[in-house]
Amino acid sequence: MPEKGSLPGPSGVQSRVRSRTARAELSFSVSHVEHVLREDGYSKRLGATTPIFLAAVIQFLTAKVLEQAGIEAQKSGRRRVTPDLLARAVHNHPQLNDLFRSLANSQVDPD
Repeated sequence: MPEKGSLPGPSGVQSRVRSRTARAELSFSVSHVEHVLREDGYSKRLGATTPIFLAAVIQFLTAKVLEQAGIEAQKSGRRRVTPDLLARAVHNHPQLNDLFRSLANSQVDPD
């Protein structure tokens, strides 16, 4: 009897079913991103690769901000990344500063 979560492959060997997150080698959940996109009604239609791409972009931006915050922590002799170091890292990086400034200005009132 096949194991739960496995399917017989072409040669009869069982292969495990992998999530889209695992197949894309991401840390951020592709299913969660898709759920948010569908639930909030950002579009009538959603391509199959859209949540994968968006999860990858969010993961990249998070890694970049944390990398810059780690650099700021080392400069100030700290061992932990704190919210003020995150803010300083974004402020001191020109591209991140531009990105987050434009995002803060473009937020829509939920009402």
